Amino acid sequence: MDAFTPAQTTELISRIGAKKARTRIDKMFVNSFLGGALISFGCALSLSTSSSPWFQTNAPGLIRTISAMVFPVGLIMVVLTGADLFTSYCMYSVVALLHRRCSLMDLLKTWFVSFFGNLAGALFLMAVLTGYGGTFEDGAYKNQALSFAKTKVVTPQWHQIFLRGILCNWLVCMAVFLAASSREIVSKIIAIWFPVMCFVGLGTDHVIANMYFIPLAIFLGSPKPLTVGYYIWKSMIPSLLGNIIGGGLFTGVVYWYLFLAGNDVEIHFDTMPMDHPVCSCQGYGHSNGSVKEGHSHMIPSSGNVGMSGLAKDLHGEHFKKNSTSSETTA
Repeated sequence: MDAFTPAQTTELISRIGAKKARTRIDKMFVNSFLGGALISFGCALSLSTSSSPWFQTNAPGLIRTISAMVFPVGLIMVVLTGADLFTSYCMYSVVALLHRRCSLMDLLKTWFVSFFGNLAGALFLMAVLTGYGGTFEDGAYKNQALSFAKTKVVTPQWHQIFLRGILCNWLVCMAVFLAASSREIVSKIIAIWFPVMCFVGLGTDHVIANMYFIPLAIFLGSPKPLTVGYYIWKSMIPSLLGNIIGGGLFTGVVYWYLFLAGNDVEIHFDTMPMDHPVCSCQGYGHSNGSVKEGHSHMIPSSGNVGMSGLAKDLHGEHFKKNSTSSETTA
């Protein structure tokens, strides 16, 4: 099976969390802005797909499932472009913190910047592109946007949104974890698709996705009690807390405890020099620009099974700890 083991994947998650903690704040905010906007594309497509009055009345489970099947396009774009999402940071930063590769201040910084960067990106796409663009201003589309926001915020109780938030980010972080374990793009897409489809189909609450859904309804003139203040208290806060627990505890803490606590996990590319991207290719060798059959040599690679850009960025040499300190060397 051409995939990282669960232990190696958890090690990668720790390294990614440490690397992201070192990112400049301005770049982190811009990347988080993109993350909020990209996830909102999936929200908009899902909402548009579910704007089917006949299905809502006669086959609500079917239309929810179909809508859930198109939502993952947002997270796929986030993961494959390296954009930042607060809900992913709930796992990345917690594992890096427990593995002593970042500090508590690093964790709080990444959470704060990514949360408000995601908010800015989601609101930008909601208001400027689909809001003023008129995507949901008429007919069944507007009715569905208003009805969906009501079922997300007004109908459920506070503790129900909180519990749904736990379930939601458990699945979202599992999607990110499975994508990290995959070595090539098709496997990553499939790994993301099904857990995300599951959380949407179950009607759970993703705090960043709701930054598109609920403000859109307010923009379209939702009736009371759905106001900005009501949304923050009744939806944003419980889903935020639930997402932190779902991603931080049920994925971050659990997998750190299972695979990294008291263990040193090595990944195959850690044995390769960082300054020489190479790939082991069985049956062919590369020498002075020529390819020879019948050899098993190290050849330059764009990186499917050997040293890739990701492998160079996440090489173990970047994350060694000083013998006199618990901090990771940069």
